[in-house]
Amino acid sequence: MTAAIRPVLAEGPATAPLATLEPFDIAHPTHIALVESETAFWGLVRKEQLADALAGGELLESLRAKAEIFGREMDLLRFGLKPSAVYFNPTERCNLNCSYCYIPEAMRSGGAQMDRATVLAALDRLHSYFRGHMPAERLPQVIFHGAEPLLAREAIFAGIEAYGDRFRFGVQTNATLLDEAAIAFLTDRGVGIGLSLDGPIAAVADRTRRRWNGDGVFDQVVRAIDRLKGYPGFNVICTMTSENLPHLTAMVDFLHEHQVPACMLNVTRCTLAGARNVRGSDDDVAQAYLAALERAHALYRTSGRKLVVANFANILIAILAPTARRLMCDISPCGGGRSFFALAPDGSLFPCSEFIGLPAFAGGNLFRQPIEEILDSPPFRLVSGRRIEQVEGCNTCPIRHFCGSPCPAEAYEMNGGMERKGAFCRFYEEQVRYALRLIADGRHEDFLWEGWDEGTETLCSIGAA
Repeated sequence: MTAAIRPVLAEGPATAPLATLEPFDIAHPTHIALVESETAFWGLVRKEQLADALAGGELLESLRAKAEIFGREMDLLRFGLKPSAVYFNPTERCNLNCSYCYIPEAMRSGGAQMDRATVLAALDRLHSYFRGHMPAERLPQVIFHGAEPLLAREAIFAGIEAYGDRFRFGVQTNATLLDEAAIAFLTDRGVGIGLSLDGPIAAVADRTRRRWNGDGVFDQVVRAIDRLKGYPGFNVICTMTSENLPHLTAMVDFLHEHQVPACMLNVTRCTLAGARNVRGSDDDVAQAYLAALERAHALYRTSGRKLVVANFANILIAILAPTARRLMCDISPCGGGRSFFALAPDGSLFPCSEFIGLPAFAGGNLFRQPIEEILDSPPFRLVSGRRIEQVEGCNTCPIRHFCGSPCPAEAYEMNGGMERKGAFCRFYEEQVRYALRLIADGRHEDFLWEGWDEGTETLCSIGAA
């Protein structure tokens, strides 16, 4: 997909009015951002030149010249996508009882689970749907998700074996069932593997991620991480909670030491009450998160080996090249029901896994209705129709297209409606400020995947350093 790399630095005299550009303070000693919120066009100017920049000049000329292109680009990203991925939940069950899980306890303790035949039948129907609109050379993605998908190991491994040439597969697991045989099967077939770990030591990690009897699983997860050393297709998710925020920088040290190539430092999704009980404050989360990013950068500068924090890299890319972003939570409408959807064990389809456990958001059943019909159902339209222009407080924010006001499930359940914000507005704002500071200082490439801009085209770069 071609993406526009947006302006990086704009300095110097100006001559024409810039009525649509809004100043956005990035807490940088020398630079401030100017943003055109509708198209996500932006520039960085020196503070002493702000008045001149607001009066007009090269930045405005570039905006006028490229506004139509940028507008079409944003419209395509926001309203022109069709699903290319599915979060495939083969089971509602889990062998852990994590305190912040978005799936209700009753489902995780004894819910439904697919057998081998059902998994294969689902993959067949999904393949027919995706081939109806995706080019032959592009494989749709299936991420086996949970609860804990490896509880249905025999069924999902049969699916990977049978459909390995028709999908790109991934597995998101708590790693407790990821033994040597499972790792060999998955790595031999190039399956992406995501693990979950919330702390650098058992005393921290086991506070939120425990078995039903209260036992922790830290040691088992670490063994799985070490078995995967050298495999490029794995990552670790760390959910940031009030229990582990003081240890987030140490967590980065741990992941780097264990040669994890990429991680995600995710906020707690506050869809259910249990997650809200361990939610950190915006300010505490932002402080710990930015310190962790700085630590990852210092380790890279010392060792030459990157630990990419993928969710932050996505924010950076949302600024630099909006249509090149890899994750679709940080855009409005979000990717739920537009670029992906979620499949539950009984065949129900939801806009996103975050809605599994909220029956009102089941749009239909894979085995009884066409997927196209389900995507146009009222529950799906409610999510895919959530536009940031209708979210109170976000509709006037200059950086609204850099964060997208996530998450609709959280906003609906926690704050009472799709027109409400989610839980971490200030945290996302601080992420954007930090990202723009990195760009101003020329450090941003150090936080991105190598080759992240392959296939992109630079459409605007004014005075770029």
